[in-house]
Amino acid sequence: MARRSRKNDDDDAPKGKLNKEGIGQLMDIFRYILPYKWVYGIGMVFLVLSTLTALAFPMFIGALVNTSVENTPGMFSKFMPNLPAMTLPTVMKALLVVLILQGIFSYFRVLTFVYVSQKAMADIRKDLFSKMLSLRYTFFENNRVGALVSRITADVTQLEEILSWTLAEFIRQVMTLFGGALLIATISGRLSLIMLTTFPLIIVGIMFFGRYIKNLSKKTQEELADSNVIVEETLHNIKTVKSFTNEKFEQQRYFPGIDQVVKYGINTGKYRGLLSTFIIYGIFGGIIFVLWYGISYVQTGAMTVGELFTFILYTVYVGASVGGLGDIYGRLQKAVGATERIREILNEPSEVEVSSSDTTVKVKGDISYQNVNFTYPTRTEMTVIENLNLDISEGQKIALVGASGSGKSTIAEMLFRFYDLSGGDVLIDGKSIYDYDISELRSNIGVVPQDVILFGGTIRENIRYGRPSANDKEIFEAAKQANAYEFIDSFTDKFDTVVGERGIKLSGGQRQRIAIARAILKNPSILILDEATSSLDSESEKQVQDALNVLMQGRTSIIIAHRLSTIKDVDNIFVIENGKIIESGTHSNLSEINKSVYKNLWELQSNAQ
Repeated sequence: MARRSRKNDDDDAPKGKLNKEGIGQLMDIFRYILPYKWVYGIGMVFLVLSTLTALAFPMFIGALVNTSVENTPGMFSKFMPNLPAMTLPTVMKALLVVLILQGIFSYFRVLTFVYVSQKAMADIRKDLFSKMLSLRYTFFENNRVGALVSRITADVTQLEEILSWTLAEFIRQVMTLFGGALLIATISGRLSLIMLTTFPLIIVGIMFFGRYIKNLSKKTQEELADSNVIVEETLHNIKTVKSFTNEKFEQQRYFPGIDQVVKYGINTGKYRGLLSTFIIYGIFGGIIFVLWYGISYVQTGAMTVGELFTFILYTVYVGASVGGLGDIYGRLQKAVGATERIREILNEPSEVEVSSSDTTVKVKGDISYQNVNFTYPTRTEMTVIENLNLDISEGQKIALVGASGSGKSTIAEMLFRFYDLSGGDVLIDGKSIYDYDISELRSNIGVVPQDVILFGGTIRENIRYGRPSANDKEIFEAAKQANAYEFIDSFTDKFDTVVGERGIKLSGGQRQRIAIARAILKNPSILILDEATSSLDSESEKQVQDALNVLMQGRTSIIIAHRLSTIKDVDNIFVIENGKIIESGTHSNLSEINKSVYKNLWELQSNAQ
């Protein structure tokens, strides 16, 4: 239960560089808005219109001041000299029209961008999930589930924010910045130069504080990620935690990290507070400075009160835009980082093509292992299977016996092609497993594991997982053949009983029989029983074994056995040691060979009973 390394934390941190490559990756993801480009274009039109109406406000406010206080010519004379002076009622009506238009434009801007972002993000999530389903098993061994879930939730949410808000806000702020700067320069060139001299200082200050805030935020995220790993581990192993009464121990593991998060959070708050104070002093100090100069211009008649008022409002607009661009820059960085992580998955080579096709090739079930060698990709120095030769005829029942770690489960799992062989080949019906479509191959193989993990839905849904197209009659029949119908019928909700997460509401024997019913419904040609009864009590074992006997009828069955009493009647038994077959034969043959490994195991188990 070691804490996650910093390297992994950094891999998970949503960050990226706003360089040419980063922007290119971000634009590549934007292809998801192409199906909705016309709606997005309409949204852009409303964005421009809402920004222009927002920029018109200060002008009308200035005109209102002029007409109500000084009764001087209209504010618009600066921009349109031939325009007649506006009266107070006219200005008020125009201001009301601008207000109404601003509200309408803003509403449709938000609506169109949200529509496009929701549709596009749904498409990305669907593609991501489909891609994950298509990837090799080794991909999931090398990536934590929590990190993958983060890709499809947090990272996509970052992009959703970009499409629905950040990009539009960036365009609006840029328009406001340049539009406001142009308008204040038109009102008073000298005053605008004075105002603009304060902005470089504000920008430098924002960058200075922003660097510290970014570092502290990163440390907070890292520490929070460490703490989340502990939560995930603890909740996944809650039965173990409670069995060992280690609730206090888990608290002691979790609390220090959260306390550190609080410490970093408070320090971040201090710097954010200082940044806010600095911005207030910088922007409002600059406004006061400009106001002081502006009043002298009003006193000399160089500008009207309304013009000064308008100038101040545009100064606030420009200042807010400068401050807002810093925040938008940070959000764009996160979006680039999220894009990189999403594209990493989307660019992974697929193992299967996920489709709705139910077409399958039915195999007979002849299996031949030919000089098979195997090492796990992450442990290439350790040979798991060495020069294995094993032939299993159609419909034959064989058992693999041996100590833990001898390679029994690996031999069976080779049929699924979860890993590539290091050497040799495995044939099914005389055809290499690499010549089969991988989905077709796996559709012919059923498995009942030792530890059955069910989905959190109903019993009906878990059985139907063996064949999603099955009807209720077929599900009921599969349950009967699996000796599961009786206990299912005893539940209040029958087949609609919710089994809970990982099937926690059912006993081990009940879960096993649900798994057997699922395998019966799948109707595979090849069946793998991976110590399917080893963890059950005697009564449950008999019920499950009876169901397994039904399941094995007419199928090529590979039984990985711990309890030798369950395999006495199989056609052949293979004793595995260090990835090699050291003994083979029927139960009666092997149990009569003096000093054989099988006979020794049989006697040990018989004496222990």
